[in-house]
Amino acid sequence: MASPLRLVIHAPTPAALERARNNARNLLKARPDAEVRIVVNAGAVAAALDSPDDETDRLLRVCGNTLAKTGRSAEGLTVVAAGVLDIAEAQADGWGYMRA
Repeated sequence: MASPLRLVIHAPTPAALERARNNARNLLKARPDAEVRIVVNAGAVAAALDSPDDETDRLLRVCGNTLAKTGRSAEGLTVVAAGVLDIAEAQADGWGYMRA
């Protein structure tokens, strides 16, 4: 049996968010048991807020630093203190990393 698969997909731009959402869908189609997080920061935060996606929004982890800098809020989404910290902690816990 395959070991648990845990992947953080980093999306710092709107184009990267689109790729991350597609990558997450493809991974979960192939491995429904996989754990996937999409960490969005910088320009991808506005893209995530302005273009919701019912299928992948549950996977999003939105950078609180970017929200504070832009004066926006992310109602209904998971907000983390800092995208970089969330990624680093996940890697320290054994999660794989991919930049979209």
